[in-house]
Amino acid sequence: MTRRSMNFPTDLKYSKTHEWSRQVGPKVVVGITEYAQKELSDVVFVELPKMGQEVKQGVACCIVESVKAAFDIYAPISGKVVEVNKKLESDPGLVNRDPYGEGWFFAITPSNLNELNNLLPSSGYEVLLTQGAK
Repeated sequence: MTRRSMNFPTDLKYSKTHEWSRQVGPKVVVGITEYAQKELSDVVFVELPKMGQEVKQGVACCIVESVKAAFDIYAPISGKVVEVNKKLESDPGLVNRDPYGEGWFFAITPSNLNELNNLLPSSGYEVLLTQGAK
């Protein structure tokens, strides 16, 4: 798949480690990008963070397992986990089928919304991929 055929929603912020963030009211919803799920291949298991868990920007907080390997997922913003996508427990393939929708991982109440400024806009994320960063 070429980057031109990938989807880079402009309402999201992106981390260099391929997580996306969408601010929805007082919380930030987190998932992995289309690029990341394609690199992972078939997702078979997601270990979500615990409800109430404090996460720190750039620190691993959950794990995704695919037919290839297991990968850490990093918190794109610091705060408290207030929601997890329980659908992924019975259907981890949602990550592959709908990474920007039903395949989201968790939601955080941010401790510092200014941390979103450390993330990339869609155009910056696309440039990152063009430069071959993984």
